[in-house]
Amino acid sequence: MYDIAIIGSGPAGMTAGIYARRAGYSVAMFEMGVPGGQAATTDFIENFPGFPGGISGSELMMKFYEQATTFGAEMIFERVTEVDVKNRVKTVTTTTANGPRTYEAKVIILAMGAHPKMLRVPNEGKFRGRGVSYCATCDGFFFKDKDVCVVGGGDVAVEEALYLTKMCNSVTLFHRRDELRANKRSQALAFENEKLHIEWDTVVTELLGDDKLGQVVTKNVKTEEEKTWDFPGCFIFVGYDPNDDVMPAEVDCDDHGYVLAGEDMATNVPGVYAIGDLRVKNVRQIASAVGDAGVVMHDIERYFREEYKA
Repeated sequence: MYDIAIIGSGPAGMTAGIYARRAGYSVAMFEMGVPGGQAATTDFIENFPGFPGGISGSELMMKFYEQATTFGAEMIFERVTEVDVKNRVKTVTTTTANGPRTYEAKVIILAMGAHPKMLRVPNEGKFRGRGVSYCATCDGFFFKDKDVCVVGGGDVAVEEALYLTKMCNSVTLFHRRDELRANKRSQALAFENEKLHIEWDTVVTELLGDDKLGQVVTKNVKTEEEKTWDFPGCFIFVGYDPNDDVMPAEVDCDDHGYVLAGEDMATNVPGVYAIGDLRVKNVRQIASAVGDAGVVMHDIERYFREEYKA
């Protein structure tokens, strides 16, 4: 039995673990892979306070992890298969090499984050891992000195395109609008980079190749002109979908699967909270995820006082 079980160990989940342990609660954080979530795959972060020279995503997330575990939060590296919130005491079921395992907790914090959206164009699934990627820092090395393309126009797309220019011969950015949505600093760096070319008003309609990606078919949304490009690598950054595979049915979500939680991070189910990229919100950044985790403990302490007289 734990006081608090945190599902997910991205910036929000690990920060919640830090706050919960400092408040004296027993904490289990569940992670099926590497701590840090999407942030851990980001090449360079310069908008998180405390690091004036910037820091790599993996290094920053390792600092989060070390701080949470130093305070005594227990990291459980098992895949969660079910979260049951029907009763006063909630349960988390995982899968292990020795079969299912069940943990109990008085409070559940949902912090599963989100994952990259797919374009849903022909052959995208076929070439995933064979030229199609959703993580430049993970796969950019495989395209050293080659011409590649990036799809998207937000912060992540532009920042990952800039990262790819460090190793690729050239990077072509396809954006469906006539202006970028990325922050002004990233835009300025993109416009100044001679290795980065932007194709405006352009969408990808098909991916071609044999065993691996070889060509990318695009269409101009204004002129309807179609064009086929030779690219062995296509990096897709067109937003995210919530990681809702183990979302309890009792928890209210919007039509896209994001959790409806108030500014206190409380869901409609007593003792269940949602923080970070998983909940309905306008901004999804490391700083906002950390902020959610700082706020959530205020209502959790109220819940313990009222429900458990703690």
